Amino acid sequence: MKTLLLCICMVPVLAIGQSRKERKAQAKADKETLDNIRKHIEFLADDKLEGRRTGSPGEMLAAQYISTQFAADQLLPKGDQAFTQEFSINEGKQLPADANSFTVNDKALQLNKDYYPLAFSASAATEGASSLSLREKGQPWFFDVADLLEDNKSNPHFNIFDVIAQEVRHTAPKGARALIVFNSGSAIDNIQFNKNDESAAASIPVVYLTHEGLKKYFADPTDYYHLKLTVKLVPTSRKGRNVIGFIDNQAPATVVIGAHFDHLGYGEDNNALDGKGQVHNGADDNASGTAALIELGRLLKNSNAKHNNYLLIAFSGEELGLAGSTYWLAHNTLTPLNYMINLDMVGRYDSSKKLTIGGYGTSPVWGQVLPALSDKNLLVKFDSTGAGPSDHASFYHRNIPVLFFFTNGHSDYHKATDDADKINYTAELDVIKYVQHVVEATDGKGQLPFTRTSEPEVQVVNLPVTLGVMPDYGFNGTGMRIEAVSKGKTAEKIGLKPGDVLLQLGSYKFVDVPTYMQALAKFRKGDTTQLRYRRANVEKTVPVAF
Repeated sequence: MKTLLLCICMVPVLAIGQSRKERKAQAKADKETLDNIRKHIEFLADDKLEGRRTGSPGEMLAAQYISTQFAADQLLPKGDQAFTQEFSINEGKQLPADANSFTVNDKALQLNKDYYPLAFSASAATEGASSLSLREKGQPWFFDVADLLEDNKSNPHFNIFDVIAQEVRHTAPKGARALIVFNSGSAIDNIQFNKNDESAAASIPVVYLTHEGLKKYFADPTDYYHLKLTVKLVPTSRKGRNVIGFIDNQAPATVVIGAHFDHLGYGEDNNALDGKGQVHNGADDNASGTAALIELGRLLKNSNAKHNNYLLIAFSGEELGLAGSTYWLAHNTLTPLNYMINLDMVGRYDSSKKLTIGGYGTSPVWGQVLPALSDKNLLVKFDSTGAGPSDHASFYHRNIPVLFFFTNGHSDYHKATDDADKINYTAELDVIKYVQHVVEATDGKGQLPFTRTSEPEVQVVNLPVTLGVMPDYGFNGTGMRIEAVSKGKTAEKIGLKPGDVLLQLGSYKFVDVPTYMQALAKFRKGDTTQLRYRRANVEKTVPVAF
């Protein structure tokens, strides 16, 4: 992120004017908060919660814990079911590795590397002896699409999946027990597993043999091969849950304070940097922010800052692409929202890295308030942008001022080593007190005006080029729907808007965010191509220059 750094005079203002009695009372209150932080994090980051993966029993235990804390602090429940707001995450069709298999002459092919079923395949098993060049009744049949691709390379209406589906309808009645699709040529075929495909299932198994699988297991097109094939597609969804507590001051506007409480579980969603199999406790990411959220709810309940209402939201689904905050905003009935403060990874403060406060440029009020606040124990740097890889971005893209508190990255990020014993508890106490002072300092300033900032694109991989858009990770259709468009980037220049569904770059089609990223990786700066997208059910094509 492009960072705007300001010089801060580190004056211990909090101690000025306090009597000995007041300092003693403050020390007692700080000890209570410090003890609570430790208790919250140690519970949330315990192995028994199994990494708090969205939709897991561990996530439910964490949600119950947060609800109990909100209730004890006399916050009002603002979920659909007391403090809890459930939302669905549709994961589309899945291919369980233990239920799908393909063997050739007793040699097992690797799922997703050597082959994969297509999303409209029948879930069934078959076996037989076949040759790539000969079709016999009652056996699996092969289908080479190389010539079709070559013949239709200039046909903009050619759809390889329609051709494959037609081939299935034609061959199954003639005795094909399965259809094994491959491409012996060099043309891009765009045959992908589209988990969101809602077309009717075929009557026989349909699988795609990759170039690697073809070369490794079917070197001789005239030879006979003994095949065993089992396909099983499972429609999958899971429930996430936000936890929402409310402080009703009968004020005209509401301030949202949020932190995500979900984490990576055992790495099942392929978002752990050290792979699958270990419990990822996420003490810093983001038990630390959740603990701060709980304590801020308790402190603000008893605060004199009464000119705003306060909504405390523990989001789930952040690790899946801001799913919980996106869902809450789509179903929010509290208006107006004044501003949003997000706490994500606030437990590993190091003076060499400082405390980063993002969103400084999202309202001119932040420039009035923040430079006047200081704490002798914290060094602070400001980041102007309101976009970023956490839940505040969902609010920023709806023109709501935000602040993002973050004690910066470390070597345990998204690894199983992010444990509670590495948290800087005393520094987290200072962060909580800083946030409380920000809230109190803005209490009498009314509705904060919003300012759009520079928006560096968030990337999950290092790509040579980008369009400058934020993907909508909750989209369940085919393609990549745009959540937000970054100002001044390529997407804005060519007229793309939030809600547009991107479908194809040059010769490369994509069905979801990962395949969109794979398509982008094919291009370099200076390249030109065509982008096909859908807006309100109308497909359009525009030129793109990277």
